[in-house]
Amino acid sequence: MSGRFLLDSNIVIAFLAGDDSVHNRLAQADELFTSSIVMGELYFGVLKSGRVEENLGRLRRFERACVVLGCDPGTAWEYAGIKNGLRSKGRPIPENDIWIAATARQHGLTLVTRDQHFSAVDGLKCDAWLP
Repeated sequence: MSGRFLLDSNIVIAFLAGDDSVHNRLAQADELFTSSIVMGELYFGVLKSGRVEENLGRLRRFERACVVLGCDPGTAWEYAGIKNGLRSKGRPIPENDIWIAATARQHGLTLVTRDQHFSAVDGLKCDAWLP
């Protein structure tokens, strides 16, 4: 299963936890990306964990192995369109997830996640890797 994937927080967490199904799928990817929003969520998880140094080391190794995409005016435009589309459908999703979806849509990447609510985002290529 080749492709260009933007990894959501829950997929990175599964990867770092040693989930073999996630490891196997990611090994077949052409390119791996994540977003600065995902990294913020993951760094928060590290800080509230009981093993900060150990978890920080694993997260930093992961960070070096993929491309982390930041937000720019193009991302903001995608965010606005996604949020407006969800508002008109009456289907809100968490704010961070709108930014993550905006990043994936902006760069033409397939979002890999375990969250079903991303299916409400129009024009988002999404692949649900459920446990």
